[in-house]
Amino acid sequence: MAQQKTILRALAGETLPTPPIWMMRQAGRYLPEYRATRAQAGDFLKLCYNPELAAEVTLQPLRRYDFDAAILFADILLLPQALGADLWFVTGEGPRLSTITTAEELGRLKPVEEIHETLNPIYETVKILSEELPKETTLIGFAGAPWTVATYMIAGQGTPDQGPAHALKSANRPVFEGIMHRITEGTIAYLSKQIEAGAECVKLFDSWAGSLQGDDFTEFSIKPMQRITAALKEKHPGIPVIAFPRGAGTKYIGTHAATGADCIAVDDGVDAAWVAEHVQPDGCVQGNMKSSHMVTGGQGLIDETRRIRDALSGGAHIFNLGHGITPDADPANVQLMIDTLRGA
Repeated sequence: MAQQKTILRALAGETLPTPPIWMMRQAGRYLPEYRATRAQAGDFLKLCYNPELAAEVTLQPLRRYDFDAAILFADILLLPQALGADLWFVTGEGPRLSTITTAEELGRLKPVEEIHETLNPIYETVKILSEELPKETTLIGFAGAPWTVATYMIAGQGTPDQGPAHALKSANRPVFEGIMHRITEGTIAYLSKQIEAGAECVKLFDSWAGSLQGDDFTEFSIKPMQRITAALKEKHPGIPVIAFPRGAGTKYIGTHAATGADCIAVDDGVDAAWVAEHVQPDGCVQGNMKSSHMVTGGQGLIDETRRIRDALSGGAHIFNLGHGITPDADPANVQLMIDTLRGA
Protein backbone atom coordinates (compact mmCIF):
# COMPACT_ATOMS: atom_id res chain seq x y z
CA MET A 1 0.00 0.00 0.00
CA ALA A 2 2.85 2.39 0.84
CA GLN A 3 4.03 2.35 -2.75
CA GLN A 4 0.58 3.48 -3.87
CA LYS A 5 0.45 6.51 -1.58
CA THR A 6 0.53 9.57 -3.77
CA ILE A 7 2.71 11.65 -1.44
CA LEU A 8 5.36 8.93 -1.35
CA ARG A 9 5.19 8.54 -5.12
CA ALA A 10 5.78 12.25 -5.59
CA LEU A 11 8.62 12.20 -3.07
CA ALA A 12 10.18 9.40 -5.11
CA GLY A 13 10.19 11.76 -8.11
CA GLU A 14 7.08 10.61 -9.93
CA THR A 15 5.11 13.17 -11.94
CA LEU A 16 1.44 12.53 -11.20
CA PRO A 17 -1.56 13.66 -13.28
CA THR A 18 -2.91 15.51 -10.24
CA PRO A 19 -0.49 16.51 -7.49
CA PRO A 20 -1.16 15.20 -3.99
CA ILE A 21 -2.08 17.81 -1.41
CA TRP A 22 -1.75 18.52 2.28
CA MET A 23 -1.53 21.80 4.14
CA MET A 24 0.88 23.21 6.70
CA ARG A 25 -0.94 23.72 10.02
CA GLN A 26 -3.92 21.83 8.60
CA ALA A 27 -4.76 20.86 12.18
CA GLY A 28 -5.22 24.26 13.73
CA ARG A 29 -7.22 27.18 15.03
CA TYR A 30 -9.19 27.80 11.83
CA LEU A 31 -11.18 24.64 12.60
CA PRO A 32 -13.86 24.87 15.30
CA GLU A 33 -13.33 21.23 16.25
CA TYR A 34 -9.65 21.98 16.93
CA ARG A 35 -10.56 24.89 19.18
CA ALA A 36 -12.95 22.65 21.10
CA THR A 37 -10.33 19.95 21.62
CA ARG A 38 -7.72 22.49 22.70
CA ALA A 39 -10.15 23.83 25.27
CA GLN A 40 -10.72 20.29 26.48
CA ALA A 41 -6.96 19.78 26.88
CA GLY A 42 -6.61 22.91 28.99
CA ASP A 43 -3.71 24.56 27.20
CA PHE A 44 -1.49 24.13 24.15
CA LEU A 45 1.31 22.14 25.77
CA LYS A 46 -1.11 19.79 27.48
CA LEU A 47 -2.64 19.17 24.06
CA CYS A 48 0.77 18.41 22.53
CA TYR A 49 1.65 15.94 25.30
CA ASN A 50 -1.71 14.13 25.39
CA PRO A 51 -1.34 11.37 22.76
CA GLU A 52 -5.06 10.71 22.40
CA LEU A 53 -5.99 14.38 21.98
CA ALA A 54 -2.96 15.17 19.78
CA ALA A 55 -3.93 12.26 17.54
CA GLU A 56 -7.52 13.53 17.51
CA VAL A 57 -6.57 17.00 16.27
CA THR A 58 -4.22 15.47 13.70
CA LEU A 59 -7.12 13.42 12.36
CA GLN A 60 -9.71 16.23 12.38
CA PRO A 61 -8.78 17.80 9.03
CA LEU A 62 -8.74 14.33 7.45
CA ARG A 63 -12.39 13.92 8.40
CA ARG A 64 -13.27 17.22 6.72
CA TYR A 65 -11.00 17.08 3.69
CA ASP A 66 -9.55 14.43 1.43
CA PHE A 67 -5.92 15.34 2.09
CA ASP A 68 -3.22 12.93 0.97
CA ALA A 69 -1.19 13.30 4.16
CA ALA A 70 -1.51 14.01 7.85
CA ILE A 71 1.25 15.81 9.71
CA LEU A 72 1.88 15.01 13.35
CA PHE A 73 0.42 17.62 15.70
CA ALA A 74 3.24 18.89 17.89
CA ASP A 75 5.43 22.00 18.14
CA ILE A 76 9.03 22.72 17.13
CA LEU A 77 9.82 23.92 20.66
CA LEU A 78 9.16 20.58 22.34
CA LEU A 79 12.74 19.58 21.53
CA PRO A 80 14.29 22.56 23.39
CA GLN A 81 12.04 21.70 26.32
CA ALA A 82 13.24 18.10 26.20
CA LEU A 83 16.81 19.39 26.20
CA GLY A 84 16.12 21.24 29.44
CA ALA A 85 14.83 24.69 28.46
CA ASP A 86 11.80 25.99 30.29
CA LEU A 87 8.87 26.45 27.88
CA TRP A 88 5.52 28.12 28.34
CA PHE A 89 2.96 29.87 26.15
CA VAL A 90 1.53 33.33 26.76
CA THR A 91 -2.05 33.68 25.54
CA GLY A 92 -2.19 35.95 22.51
CA GLU A 93 1.58 36.34 22.38
CA GLY A 94 3.08 32.90 21.73
CA PRO A 95 5.91 30.84 23.17
CA ARG A 96 8.43 31.86 25.81
CA LEU A 97 11.58 29.96 26.74
CA SER A 98 14.39 30.31 29.23
CA THR A 99 17.33 31.66 27.23
CA ILE A 100 20.57 29.88 26.36
CA THR A 101 23.30 32.47 25.66
CA THR A 102 26.35 31.44 27.73
CA ALA A 103 28.66 28.46 28.01
CA GLU A 104 27.30 27.81 31.50
CA GLU A 105 23.70 27.71 30.25
CA LEU A 106 24.71 25.50 27.33
CA GLY A 107 26.43 23.15 29.75
CA ARG A 108 23.23 22.75 31.74
CA LEU A 109 21.31 21.35 28.76
CA LYS A 110 20.54 17.66 28.95
CA PRO A 111 22.44 15.10 26.89
CA VAL A 112 20.63 14.06 23.72
CA GLU A 113 20.15 10.56 25.13
CA GLU A 114 17.81 11.96 27.79
CA ILE A 115 15.31 13.75 25.54
CA HIS A 116 13.07 10.76 24.97
CA GLU A 117 11.73 10.73 28.52
CA THR A 118 10.03 14.06 27.76
CA LEU A 119 9.16 13.25 24.15
CA ASN A 120 7.73 9.74 24.62
CA PRO A 121 4.11 11.06 24.45
CA ILE A 122 4.89 12.42 20.96
CA TYR A 123 6.06 9.00 19.81
CA GLU A 124 2.89 7.50 21.28
CA THR A 125 0.83 9.97 19.20
CA VAL A 126 2.66 8.78 16.08
CA LYS A 127 1.88 5.17 16.95
CA ILE A 128 -1.81 5.94 17.37
CA LEU A 129 -1.90 7.78 14.06
CA SER A 130 -0.10 5.03 12.19
CA GLU A 131 -2.91 2.69 13.24
CA GLU A 132 -5.86 5.04 12.76
CA LEU A 133 -5.05 6.96 9.58
CA PRO A 134 -6.72 5.86 6.35
CA LYS A 135 -4.48 3.38 4.59
CA GLU A 136 -3.99 5.70 1.60
CA THR A 137 -2.86 8.63 3.78
CA THR A 138 0.81 9.34 4.39
CA LEU A 139 1.92 10.18 7.93
CA ILE A 140 4.47 13.01 8.09
CA GLY A 141 6.69 13.56 11.12
CA PHE A 142 8.50 16.83 11.61
CA ALA A 143 10.90 18.98 13.56
CA GLY A 144 12.18 22.52 13.43
CA ALA A 145 15.51 22.91 11.67
CA PRO A 146 18.40 23.82 14.01
CA TRP A 147 18.76 27.48 13.02
CA THR A 148 15.08 28.25 13.59
CA VAL A 149 14.98 26.37 16.89
CA ALA A 150 18.18 28.12 18.00
CA THR A 151 16.67 31.56 17.34
CA TYR A 152 13.95 30.81 19.89
CA MET A 153 16.31 29.26 22.43
CA ILE A 154 18.67 32.24 22.28
CA ALA A 155 16.02 34.99 22.32
CA GLY A 156 13.53 33.23 24.57
CA GLN A 157 10.75 34.01 22.09
CA GLY A 158 10.06 34.74 18.45
CA THR A 159 11.67 37.92 17.14
CA PRO A 160 11.11 39.97 13.96
CA ASP A 161 14.68 39.68 12.67
CA GLN A 162 16.22 36.89 14.78
CA GLY A 163 18.58 39.58 16.05
CA PRO A 164 19.62 37.91 19.33
CA ALA A 165 20.74 34.75 17.50
CA HIS A 166 22.67 36.76 14.94
CA ALA A 167 24.29 38.74 17.76
CA LEU A 168 25.37 35.62 19.63
CA LYS A 169 26.68 34.12 16.39
CA SER A 170 28.96 37.15 16.04
CA ALA A 171 29.87 37.69 19.71
CA ASN A 172 30.37 34.12 20.94
CA ARG A 173 30.71 31.70 18.06
CA PRO A 174 31.69 28.67 20.21
CA VAL A 175 28.51 28.93 22.30
CA PHE A 176 26.36 29.54 19.23
CA GLU A 177 27.86 26.53 17.44
CA GLY A 178 27.47 24.44 20.59
CA ILE A 179 23.76 25.23 20.68
CA MET A 180 23.43 24.38 16.98
CA HIS A 181 25.26 21.09 17.47
CA ARG A 182 23.08 20.05 20.40
CA ILE A 183 19.90 20.85 18.49
CA THR A 184 21.15 19.05 15.38
CA GLU A 185 21.97 15.85 17.23
CA GLY A 186 18.75 16.10 19.23
CA THR A 187 16.74 16.48 16.04
CA ILE A 188 18.29 13.35 14.56
CA ALA A 189 17.33 11.37 17.66
CA TYR A 190 13.84 12.90 17.80
CA LEU A 191 12.98 12.27 14.15
CA SER A 192 14.47 8.79 14.24
CA LYS A 193 12.09 7.88 17.05
CA GLN A 194 9.17 9.35 15.09
CA ILE A 195 10.13 7.15 12.13
CA GLU A 196 10.40 4.09 14.36
CA ALA A 197 6.92 4.88 15.70
CA GLY A 198 5.41 4.99 12.21
CA ALA A 199 6.18 8.27 10.43
CA GLU A 200 6.56 7.55 6.71
CA CYS A 201 8.44 10.72 5.86
CA VAL A 202 9.68 13.72 7.81
CA LYS A 203 9.88 17.46 7.24
CA LEU A 204 12.40 19.98 8.52
CA PHE A 205 10.98 23.48 9.02
CA ASP A 206 13.61 26.21 8.80
CA SER A 207 11.13 29.05 9.10
CA TRP A 208 13.80 31.73 9.60
CA ALA A 209 16.36 30.53 7.04
CA GLY A 210 15.78 33.68 5.00
CA SER A 211 17.45 35.87 7.63
CA LEU A 212 20.79 34.11 7.12
CA GLN A 213 22.99 36.00 4.70
CA GLY A 214 25.98 34.94 2.61
CA ASP A 215 27.92 31.91 3.85
CA ASP A 216 25.79 31.76 7.00
CA PHE A 217 22.88 30.42 4.95
CA THR A 218 24.98 27.43 3.91
CA GLU A 219 26.65 26.96 7.28
CA PHE A 220 23.64 27.26 9.56
CA SER A 221 20.60 26.36 7.45
CA ILE A 222 21.74 23.97 4.72
CA LYS A 223 24.55 22.04 6.43
CA PRO A 224 22.57 21.15 9.57
CA MET A 225 19.68 19.92 7.44
CA GLN A 226 22.15 17.91 5.36
CA ARG A 227 23.61 16.35 8.52
CA ILE A 228 20.15 15.43 9.80
CA THR A 229 19.01 14.05 6.44
CA ALA A 230 22.14 11.95 5.98
CA ALA A 231 21.92 10.52 9.50
CA LEU A 232 18.25 9.62 9.12
CA LYS A 233 18.77 8.00 5.74
CA GLU A 234 21.70 6.00 7.11
CA LYS A 235 19.60 4.70 9.99
CA HIS A 236 16.33 4.42 8.03
CA PRO A 237 17.19 3.69 4.39
CA GLY A 238 14.61 5.02 1.98
CA ILE A 239 12.95 7.45 4.40
CA PRO A 240 11.92 10.54 2.41
CA VAL A 241 12.83 13.97 3.77
CA ILE A 242 11.24 17.34 2.94
CA ALA A 243 13.38 20.41 3.63
CA PHE A 244 11.85 23.88 3.97
CA PRO A 245 14.40 26.72 4.02
CA ARG A 246 11.72 29.40 4.09
CA GLY A 247 12.70 32.74 2.61
CA ALA A 248 15.62 31.34 0.63
CA GLY A 249 14.68 33.20 -2.55
CA THR A 250 17.17 32.46 -5.32
CA LYS A 251 19.13 30.32 -2.85
CA TYR A 252 16.48 27.61 -3.34
CA ILE A 253 18.50 26.68 -6.41
CA GLY A 254 20.64 23.63 -5.65
CA THR A 255 19.06 22.86 -2.29
CA HIS A 256 18.06 19.31 -3.25
CA ALA A 257 21.69 18.34 -3.71
CA ALA A 258 23.00 20.48 -0.86
CA THR A 259 20.59 19.10 1.76
CA GLY A 260 20.13 15.60 0.37
CA ALA A 261 16.38 16.05 0.78
CA ASP A 262 13.93 14.30 -1.53
CA CYS A 263 11.70 17.37 -1.72
CA ILE A 264 12.21 21.10 -1.28
CA ALA A 265 9.24 23.04 0.07
CA VAL A 266 9.12 26.58 -1.30
CA ASP A 267 7.40 29.62 0.20
CA ASP A 268 5.17 32.05 -1.66
CA GLY A 269 7.97 34.58 -2.10
CA VAL A 270 9.06 32.80 -5.28
CA ASP A 271 6.93 32.29 -8.37
CA ALA A 272 5.81 28.78 -9.29
CA ALA A 273 7.02 29.20 -12.88
CA TRP A 274 10.46 30.18 -11.57
CA VAL A 275 10.44 27.13 -9.28
CA ALA A 276 9.57 24.90 -12.24
CA GLU A 277 12.58 26.21 -14.15
CA HIS A 278 15.18 26.45 -11.40
CA VAL A 279 14.30 24.02 -8.58
CA GLN A 280 11.94 21.30 -9.80
CA PRO A 281 14.42 19.80 -12.32
CA ASP A 282 16.41 18.56 -9.31
CA GLY A 283 13.51 16.74 -7.65
CA CYS A 284 10.11 17.00 -6.03
CA VAL A 285 8.94 20.43 -4.90
CA GLN A 286 6.19 21.37 -2.47
CA GLY A 287 4.13 24.55 -2.43
CA ASN A 288 3.35 27.34 -2.76
CA MET A 289 -0.11 28.97 -2.47
CA LYS A 290 -0.29 32.17 -0.42
CA SER A 291 -2.04 31.53 2.88
CA SER A 292 -4.09 34.69 2.39
CA HIS A 293 -6.12 32.92 -0.30
CA MET A 294 -7.54 30.70 2.46
CA VAL A 295 -9.02 33.87 3.93
CA THR A 296 -10.19 35.68 0.80
CA GLY A 297 -11.29 32.69 -1.32
CA GLY A 298 -13.27 33.37 -4.46
CA GLN A 299 -12.05 33.47 -8.02
CA GLY A 300 -8.60 34.57 -6.90
CA LEU A 301 -8.13 31.32 -5.03
CA ILE A 302 -9.40 29.30 -8.00
CA ASP A 303 -7.12 31.06 -10.46
CA GLU A 304 -4.04 30.79 -8.25
CA THR A 305 -4.62 27.10 -7.54
CA ARG A 306 -4.81 26.37 -11.26
CA ARG A 307 -1.78 28.55 -12.02
CA ILE A 308 0.46 26.81 -9.50
CA ARG A 309 -0.80 23.36 -10.47
CA ASP A 310 -0.21 24.00 -14.16
CA ALA A 311 3.17 25.71 -13.68
CA LEU A 312 4.52 22.72 -11.76
CA SER A 313 2.79 19.98 -13.80
CA GLY A 314 5.98 18.99 -15.60
CA GLY A 315 7.59 17.32 -12.59
CA ALA A 316 7.07 15.88 -9.15
CA HIS A 317 4.94 18.27 -7.10
CA ILE A 318 3.12 18.21 -3.76
CA PHE A 319 0.54 20.99 -3.58
CA ASN A 320 0.66 22.99 -0.36
CA LEU A 321 0.65 26.51 0.99
CA GLY A 322 3.77 28.65 1.07
CA HIS A 323 3.44 28.76 4.86
CA GLY A 324 0.91 27.62 7.46
CA ILE A 325 -2.80 28.34 7.21
CA THR A 326 -3.82 31.22 9.47
CA PRO A 327 -6.46 31.17 12.22
CA ASP A 328 -8.71 33.58 10.29
CA ALA A 329 -8.99 31.24 7.28
CA ASP A 330 -12.42 30.07 6.12
CA PRO A 331 -12.63 26.25 6.19
CA ALA A 332 -14.81 26.39 3.05
CA ASN A 333 -11.91 27.87 1.11
CA VAL A 334 -9.80 24.82 1.86
CA GLN A 335 -12.41 22.64 0.20
CA LEU A 336 -12.57 25.03 -2.75
CA MET A 337 -8.80 24.72 -3.18
CA ILE A 338 -8.95 20.93 -3.13
CA ASP A 339 -11.87 20.79 -5.55
CA THR A 340 -10.14 23.19 -7.93
CA LEU A 341 -6.87 21.28 -7.79
CA ARG A 342 -8.57 18.02 -8.69
CA GLY A 343 -11.08 19.49 -11.11
CA ALA A 344 -10.78 21.63 -14.24
